[in-house]
Amino acid sequence: MSILNKVPLGSQGLEVSIEGLGCMGMTGFPGGSVYGQADAAESIATIHRALELGVTLLDTADIYGPFDNERLVGQAVAGKRGQVILATKFGFEIDDQGALTWQRNGQPAYVRKSVERSLRHLGTEYIDLYYLHRLDPNIPIEETVGAMSRLVEEGKVRYLGLSEVPADILRRAHHVHPITALQTEYSLFDRGVEENGVLEAARELGIGFVGYSPLGRGFLSGEIKTPDDFAADDSRRNFPRYQGENFYKNLALVEKLQAVAQAKGVTPAQLALAWVLAQGVVAIPGTKRRQYLEQNVAAASLVLSPAERAELEAAMPVGSAAGAAYPAGL
Repeated sequence: MSILNKVPLGSQGLEVSIEGLGCMGMTGFPGGSVYGQADAAESIATIHRALELGVTLLDTADIYGPFDNERLVGQAVAGKRGQVILATKFGFEIDDQGALTWQRNGQPAYVRKSVERSLRHLGTEYIDLYYLHRLDPNIPIEETVGAMSRLVEEGKVRYLGLSEVPADILRRAHHVHPITALQTEYSLFDRGVEENGVLEAARELGIGFVGYSPLGRGFLSGEIKTPDDFAADDSRRNFPRYQGENFYKNLALVEKLQAVAQAKGVTPAQLALAWVLAQGVVAIPGTKRRQYLEQNVAAASLVLSPAERAELEAAMPVGSAAGAAYPAGL
């Protein structure tokens, strides 16, 4: 299997593999598991295999666990720190007892508290890419990013990122300190950034775009046929997109993807991932198993013709997915 190519992420000098690894599912999550139960040993083996295949970008967040995911990633990269670009996030408030409050907190004092915790849990002296996970509606973005910029000055963080912000907020933040990456959901299932100006703004400003959930939280794999295929504690049961009539409307879209994939001789997941990469962005598909990691990495070598891309985009046009991507509050 070929090693993944590296590409610039943003215009400040950060270079990453064209495909990263989303680590969220490797540990539990408040309110249930993420896409079913995980096994720590297999998760760590998956990270090690990812490094062997040229994956350099590992994506985590303090909220995953909370903290358990950062600890696991830190354990996995111990002794291998120079091989990886560690990306983590803050912004959903975690209190001093380690409980997630679900409030958004972008206050400068909380920025400082969060980075110190993440450095400790990751077992590192610096974070390569530090994201604001969600915008705090009560704190001007200039204040939050100003506090984040001081972490860069101190060497605790190398580059700054934002997640799920609109184009105007991205522009305001970039004026305070160069933003290296914007992380937003992007897949054949969720193409809103093509319409709302976010993708265009990122490209205009020289900000790298990182697409998370490029496989529609696994739904585009074609392996989920009924709601009962989700484990009892699978967090996807709480997402409107995978409930009731929405589930079956979206399943019909996946069946169109499966038909194109079968004709090309690849899996639906590989085809969906290849489409995201063809948009000139970095993707961070998540998995906790080596088997799926290797399939995902293989997708990076798939070449889609203009006709194939057009066929996929016609089968799953912007706005075609039924139901909200998140429960209220996320």
